[in-house]
Amino acid sequence: MPIIQIQVLEGRGQEQIRSLIADVTDAVVKNFEVKPEQVRVLVTEIADTHWGVGGETKRELMQRD
Repeated sequence: MPIIQIQVLEGRGQEQIRSLIADVTDAVVKNFEVKPEQVRVLVTEIADTHWGVGGETKRELMQRD
C-alpha cells in the first residue's frame, strides 16, 4: 500500500487539496500498478511561521517583499 506524504504551506483551498489528492492517486495507480483504494495520500498544511527558508520563516520573507 503506497503512502504518499505531501507538505504544503497553509492557504490553499479545499478544492485544490482534493484535486491534488486525486491527481497524485492517479499517478501512483498508473506508475505502481495498484488499485486506487490501495493508495493513501496525506496532505499536511504547515503554517508560514513554521516553514523556514534560508534561516528565516516564510512569513518573514513574504513581509519583506
